[in-house]
Amino acid sequence: MAVIIGDTCINCAACIDECPVEAIVDEDDNPTGEEYYYVYPDKCVECVDHFDSPACAEACPTEGCITWDMPFTADHKDYFNGANYIDGLNYVMDDPDAEMPMRDDISLEDRAAHKNVVED
Repeated sequence: MAVIIGDTCINCAACIDECPVEAIVDEDDNPTGEEYYYVYPDKCVECVDHFDSPACAEACPTEGCITWDMPFTADHKDYFNGANYIDGLNYVMDDPDAEMPMRDDISLEDRAAHKNVVED
């Protein structure tokens, strides 16, 4: 996945407008049923080859709303197959076999801790 939108999302659409690969859906289309936006882990490219950092987080007006998540790579598929999404929900994917790019400069520890994408 790379990034995750948390429950502090105010549903403003700033992130949707900035996503270069249309990986983000609004609360009405959130496949988990939650009332905030969702980033499909099998579509998010962390803006690799698009921007210097994830554009969704740069555009988001809510501090700490968008955080790092584990990369959607072969080494971490088990993570996405478990109930590791917010509040113990399962992730929803269109293509569970996808291999997505990741930013090498973000540690697995920061991803596991869901550190903010945009640091103050």
